[in-house]
Amino acid sequence: MAHSATAAPRDLLRRVYDAAVAAAHPRVCLPPFLPPLPATGRLLVLGAGKAAAAMAVATEQHFRALGHLDRVSGFVTTRHGFALPTTVIEIIEAGHPVPDANSIEGARRALEAAHAAGPEDLVLVLMSGGASALWAAPVNGVGFEAKQALTKALLRSGARIGEMNTVRRHLSRIKGGKLAAAAHPARLLTLAISDVPGDDPATIGSGPTVADPTSLAEARAVLERYAITPSAEIAAALDDPVNETLKPGAPALAAARYELVAAPKASLAAAARIAAEAGYAIEVLGDAMEGEARTVGAEHAAMALAAKAAGRRLAILSGGELTVTVQGRGAGGPNQEYALALAIALAGAPGISALAADTDGIDGGSGEASDPAGAVVVPDTLGRAKTLGLDPALMLADNNSSGFFGPLGDLVPCGPTQTNVNDLRVILIDP
Repeated sequence: MAHSATAAPRDLLRRVYDAAVAAAHPRVCLPPFLPPLPATGRLLVLGAGKAAAAMAVATEQHFRALGHLDRVSGFVTTRHGFALPTTVIEIIEAGHPVPDANSIEGARRALEAAHAAGPEDLVLVLMSGGASALWAAPVNGVGFEAKQALTKALLRSGARIGEMNTVRRHLSRIKGGKLAAAAHPARLLTLAISDVPGDDPATIGSGPTVADPTSLAEARAVLERYAITPSAEIAAALDDPVNETLKPGAPALAAARYELVAAPKASLAAAARIAAEAGYAIEVLGDAMEGEARTVGAEHAAMALAAKAAGRRLAILSGGELTVTVQGRGAGGPNQEYALALAIALAGAPGISALAADTDGIDGGSGEASDPAGAVVVPDTLGRAKTLGLDPALMLADNNSSGFFGPLGDLVPCGPTQTNVNDLRVILIDP
């Protein structure tokens, strides 16, 4: 539905986004970090996340080329709709962002396989964003329904990913270093693609193979901060010292090693190169931005308008993970909500176009693999919306960004990208 006046910015915005995604694809970033096979034992592959299937494929291709695929086994858990064909590494699909029965089964099997690893084996854990929901192993006394309800409450509260994962770690039998403890004394190597601000290993997938510096008290404080009243079983679990996570220096983590293979910073750099080649000066606001999506959208609009007034031809890029405090009944994720708030604040200013999208290819919505990755804003966005009878302010109040951008043809169709290094936001200013 692109109009001739906006086709060029749309095309460039999409190329910028595609460059960010390509830089973090497992076929590119994973092979240099894959370990040699153990001298006599097995290479047992376990993994979870939105990139898990592609990481499994890259692992198989690597060891097939070496002629050693027969010594590789294992399974990974990915989001529904993200599976890929594999030979020896099984792919399980499970629920995200709310865990389902397959999330429980995947976590159970991962713990069981880790326990069975022998001292000659090497456990290779392939970790990426989304693993917190895809591996769900509630602690004793917490039912699956209570864990699901809490996850939904956290998602609606506007809590940041680090805060959410502080709670998740303390309600899990696999997170907070407990998978590595299950594998001990076998050697364990985690190769991770980061989707979290600051690239903290304890936050990526809620850190199933690393020490957790947070406490049960901090988990309780998160719920209090966001006025979430937990069920009786959740409250009891967060009061029980037996559910404390492994801390730095724990002997059970002595044989565990961790490597980051891709992070948002490299994807932002790849995106910036495309914009620079198109003649834009570059301003990168950082790869770890957090905050309420609509607030950040308005703030970025002010930056763009200031650059426009100064006569700068500028590309403003940022990464990180914004949040939405859900108060309405509409559909859409944080990137679409950011884009809607940005459009309202720009008020149709000429020469300013933007894209905000999740690098995993899916931004909120119904949780289906067919959901859009985000949305595009161009100077005539509000004008076309008015023609269609769409009220941007009312739709923002209803958290209905998908309902706004959909009829305009301004959603970003994508599908699973097989990676996940968080969100990408780019604003192009042409004076």
